[in-house]
Amino acid sequence: MFDIGFSELLVVAVVALLVLGPERLPRAARFAGLWLRRARAQWHSVKSELEHDLAAEELRRDLHAGRDAWRDAQQDLRTAGEQVRRGLDDLAPAPSASTPPAAPTPAAPDAPPDPPAADDTTGDTTGFTDDDRR
Repeated sequence: MFDIGFSELLVVAVVALLVLGPERLPRAARFAGLWLRRARAQWHSVKSELEHDLAAEELRRDLHAGRDAWRDAQQDLRTAGEQVRRGLDDLAPAPSASTPPAAPTPAAPDAPPDPPAADDTTGDTTGFTDDDRR
């Protein structure tokens, strides 16, 4: 971190011994050690809190990604269900041969075409009613 070698530490110790003297040097060393331990403990606390916050944010992102994947899968299932329903509607049996088709009524040559039935709201021109499809 600071790239201080043994020779530099020895010089600092000799200067401290000369400046503080042999009586105050042990007390100063304990005081410096105390502050060094407090600084390390504070650094560890900040580091732990930061790691905890990052882990919580990662879990939140994973939760949102899982929720989005769930919605996509749900939408895919709905789409597949609709396609199956449409496929089944296409395979619906034609009117049975035992029922004779209704005889067309002759229309007057100048008469306008018949309006669509009142219950025909789907605009479907296949000839099937909603009851036939189910």
